[in-house]
Amino acid sequence: MPSKPAGTLYRGKVGMWSWVLHRITGVAIFFFLLVHVLDTALVRVSPEAYNSVIATYKTPIIGLGELGLVASILFHALNGVRVILIDFWPKGAKFQNVMFWVVIAVAVILFAGFAPRHLMHVFGGAK
Repeated sequence: MPSKPAGTLYRGKVGMWSWVLHRITGVAIFFFLLVHVLDTALVRVSPEAYNSVIATYKTPIIGLGELGLVASILFHALNGVRVILIDFWPKGAKFQNVMFWVVIAVAVILFAGFAPRHLMHVFGGAK
């Protein structure tokens, strides 16, 4: 008798979480782009309304949301390269777990370079 039920592939391992995060970040980026296109199109309808909407984006909460956006973009882009390598590199599937952790490490390093400067700008420390 098998110890694991048949019919599941990932069962909570790295591949599943990579897949889930890739979908979540993709949807988040899509909705950001949708809002961005809509608020930019607003300038043709009413410049005053456009200025009002843009003013709401200059709040600390939106600044923190921008950190989430940048983190999403970094992970989604780097994980996309990982997926391409898994698909087209003959040894990609063998190294997919290692590549996931490399993606996480590179994303964290790049994010660590961005976050302090952005937070200074959001909270008034940058000129």
